[in-house]
Amino acid sequence: MHRYIYLAAIPAAFVAGVFVSQLSGTAHAQASAVSAGLSPQIIDLSTLNDPELGNIIAHMGSLRTKTLVATTNGTIALQTGNVPKHTHQGSDEIQYVISGSGNFWLGDEKHEIHAGELIIIPKGTIHAGSEAVSGEFKVLSIKLPPQATGDMQMVP
Repeated sequence: MHRYIYLAAIPAAFVAGVFVSQLSGTAHAQASAVSAGLSPQIIDLSTLNDPELGNIIAHMGSLRTKTLVATTNGTIALQTGNVPKHTHQGSDEIQYVISGSGNFWLGDEKHEIHAGELIIIPKGTIHAGSEAVSGEFKVLSIKLPPQATGDMQMVP
């Protein structure tokens, strides 16, 4: 009889161990987020206007940008404006188009884009938001890892 109890205890201990490890992993991830300076919040991107996004960045077309999240792993910024062709050698970029439509350079091709599209830009890929048809582009830009100073190279 004791033998069956011991045999049944082994899978029960395994399941309990898996459960506890999942809980501790979640707690560790949450602790890391808090320690990275993140705080729980909700940001209404639709209410942020050009003055809140800062001044136009010199030599970057009509780009305005506001960093919303910055960690050692990545950044998230709200950007508006039309940007000349450029690359990032050290960061992958993901852009979600919030508003605006027109043409966007990705690699050697010009694509028509509009609100609701997600653009994946691997590091080293030429890209630009240009030739807006309906208003300036407004995008949520995620850079992984964060873009280092001097990482942007303009392309003629």
